[in-house]
Amino acid sequence: MQSCVKIPLANTLGLLLLLLITFCSANDNNSSKPRDKITRQQTSSYVSCGHGGCFCAPGIPGIPGSPGPAGPAGVAGSPGSHGAEGPMGPRGIKGDEGARGRQGPSGPNGNKGEAGPPGPKGPHGPSGSAGSHGNKGDTGARGSQGLPGPKGAPGSFARNWKQCVFKNLDENKDSGLIKECIFKKTSNNTHSLRVFWTGALRIYNCDDCCSRWYFTFNGAECSAPAAIDGAVYMTYGSGSRLKNLHRVRHFEGVCEKIHKGTVRVGFWVGKCAGQKSADAHTGWPGVSRIYVEEIPPPQA
Repeated sequence: MQSCVKIPLANTLGLLLLLLITFCSANDNNSSKPRDKITRQQTSSYVSCGHGGCFCAPGIPGIPGSPGPAGPAGVAGSPGSHGAEGPMGPRGIKGDEGARGRQGPSGPNGNKGEAGPPGPKGPHGPSGSAGSHGNKGDTGARGSQGLPGPKGAPGSFARNWKQCVFKNLDENKDSGLIKECIFKKTSNNTHSLRVFWTGALRIYNCDDCCSRWYFTFNGAECSAPAAIDGAVYMTYGSGSRLKNLHRVRHFEGVCEKIHKGTVRVGFWVGKCAGQKSADAHTGWPGVSRIYVEEIPPPQA
């Protein structure tokens, strides 16, 4: 590609004027010669002379002048229309794997899926370690009563006993119920209850007098084998021989043929048979007690 050099118009005109003066000067030198030569020159292919002047052939071009200053920038052209989309190029090779990004936040729990069908039973594996105890389950519905089992061998007897304790008992009755102790007998095979009293008893201000304390079972005195009681007798205890002695006394016994269930064991006071009544008193500051125990049957 050829490059074009722009020559200023003034330089161009000056160059043309210089060439014209040069050629005219040459023509004047030739005009002083004889006419026959001039005529021959006029017929030459390089020079043409006439009445108004001489036109000579172009001389050697002069040296190009220096470039002028750059002109102002032209106005930008309007953008061209969008060309048609070219065909898709070939697929590039797979790039290197990028660095792993940071772990994102945990998503919400998904819905529980449906239970799948049970898989086939696998081979028996080794026994695992014992797991932790699970929570106690809800109480199930009561089942129907089963058939009676066979009678077992006689077992050892577990003790069943109770004591009723009375602090600072101060009872002045001469006759009647003093205290009662409620006992739960658990078996018909035991037959018997052992009872005892311990506490202060006394009679006061009488001669040849007696008071009797005794146990009852559901309101009745024991009859198998006999009553369980204790008596306090005094020959002299009035006047100059006045006596008011409070003494701790203890008496006990075993009553047989008592059925299973609740037994009301009562402690009573009354008169002795064939003796004068006495001024009786039961208890004193301190502790008194009734003891009840279910015991096995006696030996044969």
